[in-house]
Amino acid sequence: QVQLVESGGGLVQAGGSLRLSCVASGRTFSTLGMGWFRQAPGKEREFVASISGSGSSVYYADSVKGRFSISRDNAKNTLYLQMNSLKLEDTAVYTCAARTYSSRSSAEGRYDYWGQGTQVTVSS
Repeated sequence: QVQLVESGGGLVQAGGSLRLSCVASGRTFSTLGMGWFRQAPGKEREFVASISGSGSSVYYADSVKGRFSISRDNAKNTLYLQMNSLKLEDTAVYTCAARTYSSRSSAEGRYDYWGQGTQVTVSS
């Protein structure tokens, strides 16, 4: 199986930036399509961004397009989410996920493994 551990969350003022990291273990990282999801209190989990195994293909939810950037360093088995121009509505627990195909996906049901999440809180 795959183990995923997120880090980098915290408190940031609106307009600020954070970079989240997700370290994967258990399988060859480059064979895993990866994604970021988030869940705010009282809301359903929603897709944020995804990336293919090689990093050649990326996709973003409309709500974060132009502000967030997903990337990966396969030599370090690490997935990143650079978050810029943060808004109050970005406040959520952010979770990384892996699928056992190298292609990316925005569909939650296509991901096989999930991390525990890291809290991002954006203040006014």
